[in-house]
Amino acid sequence: MKYDFNAIEQRWQAHWAQHSTFATPNPGETGFDADRPKFYILDMFPYPSGVGLHVGHPLGYIATDIAARYQRMRGYNVLHPMGFDAFGLPAEQYAVETGVHPRETTQQNIDNMLRQLKRLGLGYDWHRAFATTDPGYYKWTQWIFLQLYNSWFNPWRDMARPIDEVEQLLEAGDLDVGPDGDLVDPGAMSGMEPITGNAPFTRRWQELTPEQQRRLLDEYRLAYLDEVPVNWCPALGTVLANEEVTADGRSERGNHPVYQRPLRQWMLRITAYAERLIDDLDLVDWPEPIRLMQRNWIGRSEGAHVEFPLDEPTPGDEPDTIGVFTTRPDTLFGATYMVLAPEHPLVPVITTGERFEAVNAYVNAAGQRSDLERQSEAREKTGVFTGAYAINPVNDERIPIWVADYVMMGYGTGAIMAVPAHDDRDFEFASRFDLPIRAVVEPTDDWLRANAPDGANSSDVASLRQAYLTGAGAFNRAYTGVGRNVNSANDEISLDGQTTDEAKANITSWLHRKALGEPRTQYKLRDWLFSRQRYWGEPFPILHGPDGEIVALDESELPVELPEMADFAPEPSDDPDAPPRPPLARAPESWRFVERDGVKYERELNTMPQWAGSCWYYLRFCDPHNSERFVGEKAEHYWMASAMPGEEQEEDEPPARRNWLDPAPSGGVDLYVGGVEHAVLHLLYARFWHKVLYDLGHVSTPEPFGKLFNQGYIQAYCYRDQRGIAVNADEVVDQDGNPASEVQDQPNRKFFHDGQPVTQEYGKMGKSLKNAVNPDDMCDQFGADTLRLYEMYMGPLEASKPWATRDVVGVHRFLHRVWRNFVNEETGDTLVTDEPPSPELERKMHQSIERVTRQMESLGFNVAIAAMIELNNELVAMERIPRAVAETLTRLLAPFAPHLAEELWQRLGHGPSVADADWPEYDEALLAEDQLELPVQINGKVRGRITVPADADDDAIEAAAKADDRIAGELEGKTLRKVIVVKGRLVNLVVG
Repeated sequence: MKYDFNAIEQRWQAHWAQHSTFATPNPGETGFDADRPKFYILDMFPYPSGVGLHVGHPLGYIATDIAARYQRMRGYNVLHPMGFDAFGLPAEQYAVETGVHPRETTQQNIDNMLRQLKRLGLGYDWHRAFATTDPGYYKWTQWIFLQLYNSWFNPWRDMARPIDEVEQLLEAGDLDVGPDGDLVDPGAMSGMEPITGNAPFTRRWQELTPEQQRRLLDEYRLAYLDEVPVNWCPALGTVLANEEVTADGRSERGNHPVYQRPLRQWMLRITAYAERLIDDLDLVDWPEPIRLMQRNWIGRSEGAHVEFPLDEPTPGDEPDTIGVFTTRPDTLFGATYMVLAPEHPLVPVITTGERFEAVNAYVNAAGQRSDLERQSEAREKTGVFTGAYAINPVNDERIPIWVADYVMMGYGTGAIMAVPAHDDRDFEFASRFDLPIRAVVEPTDDWLRANAPDGANSSDVASLRQAYLTGAGAFNRAYTGVGRNVNSANDEISLDGQTTDEAKANITSWLHRKALGEPRTQYKLRDWLFSRQRYWGEPFPILHGPDGEIVALDESELPVELPEMADFAPEPSDDPDAPPRPPLARAPESWRFVERDGVKYERELNTMPQWAGSCWYYLRFCDPHNSERFVGEKAEHYWMASAMPGEEQEEDEPPARRNWLDPAPSGGVDLYVGGVEHAVLHLLYARFWHKVLYDLGHVSTPEPFGKLFNQGYIQAYCYRDQRGIAVNADEVVDQDGNPASEVQDQPNRKFFHDGQPVTQEYGKMGKSLKNAVNPDDMCDQFGADTLRLYEMYMGPLEASKPWATRDVVGVHRFLHRVWRNFVNEETGDTLVTDEPPSPELERKMHQSIERVTRQMESLGFNVAIAAMIELNNELVAMERIPRAVAETLTRLLAPFAPHLAEELWQRLGHGPSVADADWPEYDEALLAEDQLELPVQINGKVRGRITVPADADDDAIEAAAKADDRIAGELEGKTLRKVIVVKGRLVNLVVG
């Protein structure tokens, strides 16, 4: 009976489906065992692409399946679900191109991916599967949006609270309203006396009109409408995220022009959580590079806010100062000009008449450039003078105000004080436009030598220093380091001679006393733009009424389902200033309009971005069929709460040495596995939503993902033609006509596509490089168990690895060898005996259990497979396998090659599934070797091997080496000068 992997795999996949083998009950449900510990392991949500999976996609899925099966065999209640992140632009664009409804194509893609995933033998709890496009799911996405809309961030309690709290505090007089609409002083909440309405700069809540009260509350909601600059693509008729815009300012999809323009959009106030999003990274066990990426994205900066008065007063109520944020207030005396972002609201106010035309043209041109293009270091700095001046508050110097697109409105105040001697961008700009460059920080000697002007004597540091202090612009670049201040004094304060830290503290204190500035912490993180002009997304649960009134729907009115439409395309335009017309603007009036109390309201016509549904799916998996709550309290608390006391983890400890399969001490998902490409946005957005839900009492943990593991990529050879365009790798041959996949690593190969030469390179496997390998083809040819083993055997899970189809044969032979060790292929008999194993084989069995177990816990699956191969090799020469060894090997193999293991387990007389078997345990006493095989070196070169007792001393090892016939022959006629024994490793004989 040959190893018929196709029949075996089909049979056991049907068995698992019929018996719901991997269904996991929740607390209170039939079959739930409260005495077992819990383990929640999760893959990052996949998008159901129309082309389906390639063999790179399942790398993480196979790994989590192995870990989940292992934990199940160890006695855990394991939650291991799967679903689909199914809203998004690709499905909508396909619908626009073909006229097929995105719901139809999305479901087809899901069905295909489901088939592929099940064929791989992945033991998900398929009863919990859902897609973000299911109305029963996005009902609760809309509900979470309402939680955001109906909440504010209380800065004095550092948490989200219901928006009604603001109204209650205002009515009670514990808060008042400042002249700019700011909430003034927390009063009783902080132990301070509340500021009353008698203060000249505040107003009482009762003094505001109902319309003013409503607008004030709207300003503090976590979900709010605002007019913000966005990436507007008129040809696609939609706003694009920065990630969807190329470096040259065009849409990634379709290569259309993208413009910066202000649009009124829904925003989420993620910036309120910036501090907690940074600090709470200390609560989770994540790879340090990922935590660093999040910290950098949030971008906390300590510095000062400084007000620069304008030289001339502005008309009306416009501000007479320009506020800037700087991390280097110590360099204020070196500020020789100011720069405003093109979008800064003061630009049209302060620009003088003779400069208006040039400034207006520059601002319009800047609006057609993407953020990436504007911030490119390689791009030459551009700008235009406004004709206006500001006053440097530390020296009363009149400095010019410019507009330049390298300054962004999205960070800080949209204005900078330019210190060209100590900032690279400012230095480049000042050098181009001949603006003053004044040194206020002394550079190091090494810097002066390295950046001396052409022709200067770089060895004369004293002369270089004097030249720098009087003419910093002559040097090759800005000095951006720390040092002692110079040229930094006025009649009231001198920073000269102070270190950078001393100067920062002293100038900030002086500014605060003079009411010219204050200490401030700034973040690079911007609020989350949450609107998309698309059809295929979650509708907002929002109505718009007369005079800008916003009405949030009640929970009982959810879900707001997408209307049936035949035309899904946004209205494209050649005019970047044309108003957006999202697809839902053409929805039937019965959907668009809602009448209440005689007032006609219109639904929000934008939809949520794809990120929305993927922000909270891990919670819904805990309780996916709950129609009353987004997740049941008991289910959420059981699967998300901490299962063990906290443990310290060294930050620099490499992933391979961690025990990834201990439940997360911090709570949340115990192990979250996915690609590093989601290191920032998805993880940041999910953490933000989770913290809001935590503050409002809806979830029990402060963080969603206790442990995070990033698997590597599978790479493959790709081929580019003379234009640099990727061609289909399956169609490439070498000069002899051999398929490229068969000769890729052979030297001096030349490759051709359609008779034309192509170049070969490595790249991440995928559709864009046309080098994808279909897992269906691999399963047809070798079976799912082989594919699973090969992907895990390629190398460490966290490393990127090259795919080579020809190497799949190696692990395929291993599975065939396992089968032949267990089954007589001629008679079909099971080759097992009840005789005990020999002491040597028993020792090898226990060593294998220990080795595989240790590697399972560190996700070192490649090493675990190697250990099983070694154990199986011990069985090849045996006529019958001892039952104890056969059952052990089958259980060790079960997480990796589950179909074959099920078949062997049944042949061993067990049932119903090896997935329910206990993980084998090893005996510590049997791990040590009785005998050791040691290499014997002569003058450092191996000349033979000896076998000695494991406890042999140095003298016994030396005697055994000398007694070996081959070694004795090598020593004949030579003088033995020294014997070096390295215990347990080798013996080296030094002869003369």
